[in-house]
Amino acid sequence: MKGLRGVIGRVRGWRRGWHERSKLERIDLYTRVTLCSITWFFAVSWGLLPLGDALDEGPVAIALAGAFLAANIAQSVLSNRNVALAFDAYRGTAPFPPGRLRLPAMLQVLMTGLLVALAAVGGVQEEGLVLLVLDLPVAFGIPYVLLVPVRRFLLHSAPSAAAVVALLAAVGVPGGLLFGAFVSLVVVVLLVLVSARPSVWSLSVMWQAEEARDMQARLAVAEERLRFGRDMHDVLGRNLSVIALKSELAVELAQRGNPAAMDQMVEVQRIARASQQEVRDVVRGYREADLPTELMGAQGVLQAAGITCTVEGADGPAGIGAPAAVQAALGWVVRETATNVLRHGDPRHCWIRLARTRDAVVLEVENDGAGATRPLGGADGDDGGGSGLAGLRVRLGALGGSLSAGAVGDDLFRVTATVPLTARPDTNGRLAPSPEPSAAPSVLPEER
Repeated sequence: MKGLRGVIGRVRGWRRGWHERSKLERIDLYTRVTLCSITWFFAVSWGLLPLGDALDEGPVAIALAGAFLAANIAQSVLSNRNVALAFDAYRGTAPFPPGRLRLPAMLQVLMTGLLVALAAVGGVQEEGLVLLVLDLPVAFGIPYVLLVPVRRFLLHSAPSAAAVVALLAAVGVPGGLLFGAFVSLVVVVLLVLVSARPSVWSLSVMWQAEEARDMQARLAVAEERLRFGRDMHDVLGRNLSVIALKSELAVELAQRGNPAAMDQMVEVQRIARASQQEVRDVVRGYREADLPTELMGAQGVLQAAGITCTVEGADGPAGIGAPAAVQAALGWVVRETATNVLRHGDPRHCWIRLARTRDAVVLEVENDGAGATRPLGGADGDDGGGSGLAGLRVRLGALGGSLSAGAVGDDLFRVTATVPLTARPDTNGRLAPSPEPSAAPSVLPEER
C-alpha cells in the first residue's frame, strides 16, 4: 500500500512538473524524449527481433547475438545521455566534450563486427540481416547529426555504409541481400537526418525568438526608465539651479543686512513647492494605469502568446464612459490579471468583460486552462499564491470597491473587480473613495 502511494505521488509530481513548465519548455522536453525514444524503438524492434534466429544456430551464433544485443543496449544508453549535450551544443549554449564520442564510436565498430560475424555463421536470416543493418547506425547517428554539419554527416555516412556492405560481401552475403542492406543504410541515414536535425533547428529558432522577446521586454523597461529619468531631469534640473542661485544671493544679501534676502528666500520656497508639485505630476503620470491602453496591451500580449482574448464592453459606458479615477483603478486590475493568465495554468481563451451597474463598474476577467493549477486568490484574506491580487484588493478596498477571485467549475478561473462610480483621486493624485462611498454590488454583465 505504501509503495502504491509512492507511485501515485511520483505520478502527481511528474504531472505538476509538466504543468509548471512553459509551452516552449514542454516542446523542448517532448522533442528530447522523442529523439531518445527513436533509439529504443529501433533497438527493441528491428534490433531485437532478428536475433531470435540465432537460437537455432548453435552456441557461437547465440554468443554473437547476445554480444550484439548488449552492445546495442549500451549504445542506446550512451546515445540518450549524449542527446541533451548535443542539443545544447547545437544551440550554442554549451560545448560538447569531444571525448564523449570515443566510446560510442568504438561500440559502433564492435556492433558492425558482430553483425558481420553473425552473417558469416548464419546466425541471422535474410530479412533479419536487413533489419539489423537498419538498426545499426541509429543510436550513434542521432547525437552525431546534431554535432556536425549536414554535409559532413553525409560524407562520413557514405564510407561507413560502403564498409558495412563490403564486409558483408566478404563473408559471402548474396548480392540481393547486399543491395537490401545498402538501401536500408541509405534510408536510415536519411531518416536520422530528417527526424533529428529539423526538429532541433525548429526548437532552436523558437528559443531564439523567446530570448528575443525577453530582451525586448528588458529594453522596454530600460527605455521607460530612461524616459522617466529625462522627465525628472527636465522638471528638477532648472528649478534646482534657480534655487541654488537664489539661495546664494539670499546669503550674500543677509550678510550685508539687506532685507531683500527675505524676499529671495520666499521665492526659493515658492519654487521648491512648485517643483514638489511637478514631481508629483510626473510620478502620477508614470504610475497611472490607463484602462483603454491596458485593455489593448493585455489583448495584444495574450494573443501574441497564442491565447485568444475577447474584450467586451470597452467601448460602452462601462469603458470610455467611466470616470477617469475608475478607469485608472480597473487598469491596474487588467494589468495584474493579464500577467496572471500568462504565468499560471495553460489557457487557450481569455474573456475580459466590462459592465456598468447603477452605481459601479464591474470588470470580469475569465480564462480557461486553470484546472491543474493552484488558485491565484480566493476569499478575502487568502492570498492563495496571488500576492498581486491581494495588493489589488487593498487598492480597490481603499476606493470602496471589492475584488473576488476563484475557480469556476473544473477548468475556469474568474477575477471580478467592482469599483464605485463615486471613486475619485485625492489632492495628491492618488485614488481615494469619495466621502460617502456607496457599496456597489458585484453584478456581472449577464445579471443586469
